[in-house]
Amino acid sequence: MIRKLLIANRGEIACRIARTARRMGMRTVAVYSDADASALHVAACDEAIRIGPAPPRESYLRGEAIIEAARITGADAVHPGYGFLSENADFAAQCREAGLIFVGPPPSAIRSMGSKSSAKALMEAAGVPLTPGYHGDEQAPEFLFERAVSIGFPVLIKASAGGGGKGMRRVDRTEDFAASLASCKREAAASFKDDRVLIERYVLRPRHIEVQVFADSHGNCVYLFERDCSVQRRHQKVIEEAPAPGMTPERRKQMGDAAVAAARAVGYEGAGTVEFIVDPDGSFYFMEMNTRLQVEHPVTEKITGQDLVEWQLRVAMGERLPLQQDQLSLEGHAFEARVYAEDPLKDFLPSVGKLVFLKTPEESTHVRLDTGVTQGDSITPHYDPMIAKLIVWDESRERALERLLGALTSYAIVGVANNVEFLQRLCTSGPFAAGDVDTGLIERERAHLFPALQPPARHLWLIGALIVAQAEQQLSRSRQDQTARRFSPWNSPTGWRLGASASVNATLQWGEESKVVRVSPRRAEWVLEIDGSPSTVHCSQSDENNFRFNIDGTTVGVRAYLRLPHCHLFVDGIRHTFVVIDPWQFAGDIPVSTGGLRSPMPGKVVSLLVKAGDRLVKGAPMLVLEAMKMEHTIIAPFDGTVTEIRYGVGEQVAEGDELAVFKATDLAA
Repeated sequence: MIRKLLIANRGEIACRIARTARRMGMRTVAVYSDADASALHVAACDEAIRIGPAPPRESYLRGEAIIEAARITGADAVHPGYGFLSENADFAAQCREAGLIFVGPPPSAIRSMGSKSSAKALMEAAGVPLTPGYHGDEQAPEFLFERAVSIGFPVLIKASAGGGGKGMRRVDRTEDFAASLASCKREAAASFKDDRVLIERYVLRPRHIEVQVFADSHGNCVYLFERDCSVQRRHQKVIEEAPAPGMTPERRKQMGDAAVAAARAVGYEGAGTVEFIVDPDGSFYFMEMNTRLQVEHPVTEKITGQDLVEWQLRVAMGERLPLQQDQLSLEGHAFEARVYAEDPLKDFLPSVGKLVFLKTPEESTHVRLDTGVTQGDSITPHYDPMIAKLIVWDESRERALERLLGALTSYAIVGVANNVEFLQRLCTSGPFAAGDVDTGLIERERAHLFPALQPPARHLWLIGALIVAQAEQQLSRSRQDQTARRFSPWNSPTGWRLGASASVNATLQWGEESKVVRVSPRRAEWVLEIDGSPSTVHCSQSDENNFRFNIDGTTVGVRAYLRLPHCHLFVDGIRHTFVVIDPWQFAGDIPVSTGGLRSPMPGKVVSLLVKAGDRLVKGAPMLVLEAMKMEHTIIAPFDGTVTEIRYGVGEQVAEGDELAVFKATDLAA
C-alpha cells in the first residue's frame, strides 16, 4: 500500500499525478528546484522539499537528492513522471534498494529498452519487425559512415539512449553525415550522458504510431490501442490523436500483439509505449519502447475511459491489471495539442519570459487542460517550454477536430512567443483535416502553416485606439477621484467643453506602419476617424479583458490586454499587437550594433565552427548553442569575415549577448 507518494518531476505531469494520488487517498510530496519554488506542482502537493538549483543536473537529475527527500518526508513510493530520471535504470534500482516503491518497470526492463541498439536485438529475437539499419556497439565515425552508405541515404541518426526527438538527425547527403553525427553525439551526451548512436534507413513519408501497453507482476499484459503521433517538428510531437486515422481492426490487432510481445520479451511491468514507424504500404517497424508514461497518454485515457496514472499506482502496489484485453474498448476520438512557448516563424525557437496574461479554454467533459503554469509564472531556459496540453474528445474525428479548433481560439497568451496560432492553422490544413498525416506534413504544408504576416484590418486599428482611449479615460478618472477638486469641471476626464465635442488622438504602430485615430465620445457611442473616414462604434465590456464592439453595424468580439507600450487584441484566437506611440515621449537615438551576432536565447556554446579571420558566405554555420536541451546553429547573416569570437566552448550566454563580430565583405575581392 502506498501511503505517501513522492513525485520526482515537475510541471503538468506532477500536477496530474498529485490529483490522481489524492483521489486514491495518498498524501503527496513535491520536489522542486530554485526555479520552481512557487510552481503550480508545489502547491498541488501536501508537502514540498527543495532538491537544488535550477539546472536539472543539479536538481531533478540528482537521484540521491530525490531519495533523500523521500527519506526525510517519510514517503514510501516514488513516481518519476516522464523525462528526467523516469527511464534511468540506476535510479529505479536505487529506489528499490532504499526500500521505496518505484512506480515504473523493473530496472532490468529499463536497461533492456534504454539502449536502442540492445532493444532492437531483443525485438528481433521476439519476432517484432525492425527497420533496416545498424544497431551495434561500434561507434567510430568512419565505420558509421560506411554503414550509412550501405543502408542508403536518406538515413536517420538516433541517440541510442535517446528520446523526445533529442540526438536525432535526418541526413540526405553523404557530405552532411559527419557534421550531423557530431551534432547528434553532442546532444545525446548532454541529454542522456551517453553519446552512442544507431543508424537506420529513413522511411519516406512515414507515420509514427505508438501502442500503449500495460503489464502487472502477475503475468498479465494488455494493449490499450494506438495513438498517431505523426505530426512533428524537429522530431518532436505537436498534435497526437487516438485512434490512428485509417486504422483497421486487423492492423490494430497486429500492432497491439507486436507491442505486447515486445513488453513480454523484457519482463515488463507498468505503463509503457511501443513506438512503430509505419510505411505508406502499411508495413510497420519497431522504433523504440518508452519505459514510462508518455506525454500524450491523455488521448488514450479519453478513448478508453481509464485513468492510466491510477493503473500505474495499482500495479506498483502489486495489484492485478484492472481490466483484461477482451474487457477493453475504445469510444470516440481524441486529440492532444501541445501548447509551447516557442516561435514557429523562427524554426520553433523556444521562448522564455513571464506569462503576463494567460487565458485558457474552459474545461468540460469534452475539453481537458493539463498544465503546470498559471498567469504570472515564467517560462525559464532550464526546462521544456511546454505551457499546457490541450486535450479534446468527441464521438467522431471530425467533431473532435472542431472541438480542438474551438478550444485553441479561446487561448490568449502574452509574454512569450507561442504556437497557438500555428496549431490553429494546422487544424485547418487540408491533409490534417482529412487524416492524411505523416512526419513530413508540416514541411509540405509550409505555405499554409507559415503565411506571411498580414497587416491588421481597418476595424482592428479602431478597436485598438478605442481601448487605449478608454484606458486613458479610466486612469484620468481614477486620478480625479483622488483629488480634492474631483467635482470640478476643470478636472473632468472626458475632456468636456462648452459648444464642442471632446476628442483625443491615439497613435498606433504595427511593423513599419503607423496610424493616427481620432477618438470622439458621444452619449452612447464613439465616433472614430482614421485616414479621414469616420466610423460609429458601440462598445460593451463583460469583464476587464472581454469586449464586444459594434462598428458601423458589424459586431466583433475581442479579448484585449493593454500593457503599455503594447496593446494586444485577440480576435477568433488570432493575436494582433500594436505599439502605442506617445507623441510626447522623447525617442532619442537608439544605438544599433552593426555586424554583431546576438544570442537569440540564453544557452551554452557547445561548438565553434569558425575562427577570427574566416571568410564566410551567407548561411554558413558559425557556432552551436545548446538551450532547452536542444542544439541551435547560429549562421552567417550575410557574406563577410569573422573579426572576433566573444565566447568559448562551454561558456554560458544570455539572450541578446553578442556572440561574434561579423563584418560584411566582398568575398570575390
